[in-house]
Amino acid sequence: MQGKEWDTSYEWKAVTLLALGFGLVGLDRWLIAPLFPSIMKDLGLTAQDVGNCIGILGLSWGVFAIIMGGLSDKIGRRKVLIPSIIAFSLLSGFSGVSGGLASLLAIRALMGVAEGSFCPTSFAATADASHAKRRGFNLGLQQSGFALFGLALAPIIATQLLGVMSWRWVFALVAVPGLILGLLMYVVIREPKTQQVTESEFPTRAGSWKDVIKSRNVMLAMIALFCAMTAVFVLGAMLPLYLTQYLMLDMRSMGFVASAIGFGGFFGQFGLPGISDIIGRRTAGIIGFVATAFMLFFFRGIGAQPVLLFAVLFVISFFTLGLVALLSGPIATEAAPAGMVSTSIGLVVGAGEIFGGGVAPALAGFVATHFGIHNIVWLPIYGVLLGFLVCLFLVETAPKRARQIKQTFPAVELPQQE
Repeated sequence: MQGKEWDTSYEWKAVTLLALGFGLVGLDRWLIAPLFPSIMKDLGLTAQDVGNCIGILGLSWGVFAIIMGGLSDKIGRRKVLIPSIIAFSLLSGFSGVSGGLASLLAIRALMGVAEGSFCPTSFAATADASHAKRRGFNLGLQQSGFALFGLALAPIIATQLLGVMSWRWVFALVAVPGLILGLLMYVVIREPKTQQVTESEFPTRAGSWKDVIKSRNVMLAMIALFCAMTAVFVLGAMLPLYLTQYLMLDMRSMGFVASAIGFGGFFGQFGLPGISDIIGRRTAGIIGFVATAFMLFFFRGIGAQPVLLFAVLFVISFFTLGLVALLSGPIATEAAPAGMVSTSIGLVVGAGEIFGGGVAPALAGFVATHFGIHNIVWLPIYGVLLGFLVCLFLVETAPKRARQIKQTFPAVELPQQE
């Protein structure tokens, strides 16, 4: 029924709310980073404690993205989406009442549970609401809120609010929008069975975990997402040290350059998946990894030139975060067996989060300690080169491109959803 009867009004309302929701996930996750100097002073934390607070959220996020993604396929999107956005908003506010490391770690771990639950379920809800010809763009648009709110605006919001209130009240204030958005989602978001989705698009209650694991594109997307997230998290975690300790930039210049990750990622997360609706998922993935590798090589040769560093990092982030959206969005969605969309997304996101968000930054720390901070760029370079090789084996699933392939090569077997 993806023709005249398609509910375009609902599509855009749902995608807008889900994009804002994932933007708040990014804000709540990264808001703590610019607040850490104040938190460390008040609670007596060390740099190792800071790393643990960041890592524990990533690990619990990854695990529960896998678990709750599967659950939402069985019990429905609303029963996971609405409680999870309310939960992580409240927990973000509770971060402001932490009395020490133990309570802060516990709160951040629980935030990972809630945010990990929201992530794959929200992607699946966006896919449910989207017309096939806009699926890639909509999934990317939804994910772009994470980069804009979390990586670009969170440092600005945090530092501005710190000028008028304590870090404890900053956490309390940013909890409010999530509670309001949860109410709006309760009113607007529908379950898939009430939407105008044909049986050939995302049939319900059919597949199994075994079918998900057997899906070629799901397994390839897991590996490729780990490669893309290696670049995202290594740069996100180590770039300030690289810029200040190796290139000797001052703090103001460092902040300007680092903001390119958020702004470039914002445009990339809907730009690259949107392009993939036209040229195909596989081609877009290959281009994304090749372009990232090339720009990373260029980046490591730049000296203390903030404007050039910003421009190159903007392009790197456009492609790396665009790849994250592409792999965890339309590729994972279209590779899913019948009725297992959220399960598929959860598995891909969970694997990428655990390894890309947990293992890769630890490896970067090892490289920086033993081989020098200037050598950390090699880790994302090797990661994206591996990602390029993985993408060569993807099966094309973009509806428009897949139909073109089928018309040109009738013998080619394509996934049932296409």
